[in-house]
Amino acid sequence: MIVLWRVTTHCNLACGFCAYDRRLGGKRQQIDPAEVERFAALLDAYRRRRGDRLLLSWLGGEPLRWRPLWPLAHLLQERYGIRQSVTTNGSSLHRAEVREAVLRHFDELTVSVDDMGERHEQLRGWQGGWARLSDSLRALAEARRQQAAPLKLRANVVLMHDNLPRFAELCEALAEWGVDEITFNALGGQDRPEFYPAHRLLPEDVMRLRGQLPVLRERLAAQGVRLCGSAAYLGRLAASAGAQSSPVGDCAPGEGFLFIDEVGRVSPCSFTGADYGVPLEAIRTVEALEQLGEGYRAMQQRQRSAACSDCRANHVYGKFEA
Repeated sequence: MIVLWRVTTHCNLACGFCAYDRRLGGKRQQIDPAEVERFAALLDAYRRRRGDRLLLSWLGGEPLRWRPLWPLAHLLQERYGIRQSVTTNGSSLHRAEVREAVLRHFDELTVSVDDMGERHEQLRGWQGGWARLSDSLRALAEARRQQAAPLKLRANVVLMHDNLPRFAELCEALAEWGVDEITFNALGGQDRPEFYPAHRLLPEDVMRLRGQLPVLRERLAAQGVRLCGSAAYLGRLAASAGAQSSPVGDCAPGEGFLFIDEVGRVSPCSFTGADYGVPLEAIRTVEALEQLGEGYRAMQQRQRSAACSDCRANHVYGKFEA
């Protein structure tokens, strides 16, 4: 089971494509840490009963700047033995104590990196961020080597029409920094619809990406770096670029993947919280957790979410496969 948990919508950077851009107004929210602790006990009991491997992945906003993260990460590791990952913009990784805590508590760390040099800084609203990120990841990779820590270092790239010409160069730079795996996703239009039209991937962009991936994969593999993205996943990117919908008949909702948001809705993915979200407070037993999949299917049969008629859940298409 993989559980993605967006614990906060606070962020310190200014990404023009993101709903959590620090420049945007509106109320910022975060989950109650006590609810995280309570639900972690259920996840542990669920894991033990079913004999499943379980990974809890922290998302934001910027989760590494959410203060309750560190005591919760320690608790989940020490008391419950739950494997953990985190996705970050990397702005805190220059601090040695943060890198040490990452190595101590996490099995995976994903850093968002979208372009080379000043272009990345402009996209993220982070002056000097490229050099800081490079130094931080190199230092983290070296500390991992010295400690023989099992941490997987991953970089994720938001692909756009603007940055695609430098994608191969970016992958080579990330390999030099010490990452083990590179993933990518296409710029989406839901978070910032005003940004999307001028920067979205075009059909010819996806065609170009398909052409360059085999050689790039081979070159990166020779350096010990895995470049992800299955054929089905590229097909999904092509459909989006061509403004074609991709309906999914049966994604086995709730059976291997859950998404929890900052207000405590538990749903089959990040796109269906409004339609299928179950309040976290309603899940009090392992049995209730086990019955989520059946409940989601019943909801789908009563009224299918519009999101299922054009599924954008990356894990359904094999984003992490090669």
